[in-house]
Amino acid sequence: MAQQHLDPTDSTVVTADALAGYLRAQATEFLRALRSHRETGGGGGGTPARAQPRAAEAGPEDSADAALALRRSARRISGTLHTFRPLLDADWSESLRPELAWLSGTLGREHAYAARLDRLVTALNRLSGATAFPSQTTKTRTAAGSSQPTVGGRADAGGSPVGVAAGSRAAGAARVGVAAPGTAGPGTHPTATPDRGNLTVGAAKAGALLDRQLTLSRTRAHSAALQALGSSRFHAVADSVAVLASEVPLTPTAPTTDLRPLAAAAHDRLCDAITGLPLHTAGHPYNAEALIHGLSPDTAPHPQDAPWHQVRLLLRLHRYALEVLHPGAVPVDVRLLTAGEALNRHRDASEAASAAAAAARTPRIAPATAYALGVLHADQRHEVEASRFAFQQSWQKEAVSTS
Repeated sequence: MAQQHLDPTDSTVVTADALAGYLRAQATEFLRALRSHRETGGGGGGTPARAQPRAAEAGPEDSADAALALRRSARRISGTLHTFRPLLDADWSESLRPELAWLSGTLGREHAYAARLDRLVTALNRLSGATAFPSQTTKTRTAAGSSQPTVGGRADAGGSPVGVAAGSRAAGAARVGVAAPGTAGPGTHPTATPDRGNLTVGAAKAGALLDRQLTLSRTRAHSAALQALGSSRFHAVADSVAVLASEVPLTPTAPTTDLRPLAAAAHDRLCDAITGLPLHTAGHPYNAEALIHGLSPDTAPHPQDAPWHQVRLLLRLHRYALEVLHPGAVPVDVRLLTAGEALNRHRDASEAASAAAAAARTPRIAPATAYALGVLHADQRHEVEASRFAFQQSWQKEAVSTS
């Protein structure tokens, strides 16, 4: 892949000062978001003294925005510690990195369930011919409490009655209109009055079942997030980040080490992982490879999805490395942007399909409900294939044009 950002002929040396500055900036953003989140009703106990205050009245949306910023900074710090770990104190970085990953995952579960439910019920309406999508009910929005501590990210099966294997990316908390056929997520049409008469009995009952199961999972995730934000474990993480905001523990050799080879290594790991993907198969838009396992009794994540999820993770690490090398203005790379969008859609559809399959395994559901859930599962697996196709087309097209 042609990558102008990491041109080996470029003689400019990027020193550890850039790494230290980036980590300090992200730590400051973390502390600012933590203070803002607390002041807007997010809870979570005390805030380190170095956090920057925010004097403003705010509501749930501001709390959600603050939580998003908190999680975004945690992910960037964790990813940067991973990519540039040879330049950082080993004991310190290896102890902080998993704690940041824990925090990021915990702060991602509640909204992941909400976004997944939005996606699935939107798809049910589209598949059954409904013309409107029900607006977010008060019960759904407040089932987890008045505060909004979490946004985006991954979820796991722990505590979920439907066996959801993983989480989903962040989306708007309010439900929106019906997606156009062939799209990979909710549309942007305004919310309309619900018209359940347009739904078949099976689709209506399937939507109600998904709403009960995923709302319960969301409520549990909310409680877990509140507990985490008030725990001694979280305060230890916040204290470590507060120290990082003023002092980055570099190794003695770091000041004279060029950062570019480590960033290039992150780029190479991404390219190697993409090479291992079945891009030839993904080049056929309707090959239905994603439907092989169907509604099998196996509740584990779909085995074909793991390599694609890994590429998405490596792409994110590569993007963070570019932010370190180019503070303030990362050069626009259309290839990375389109690839990231396709992989995000892939993850969303993959995990929505898992949720539909898990709901279909609920004991003693009506045949019509199971049928609707099966159709929904197949629809989301086809969205998986469409996302793989979009990724393949973008990646291969850019490769040809830059070769």
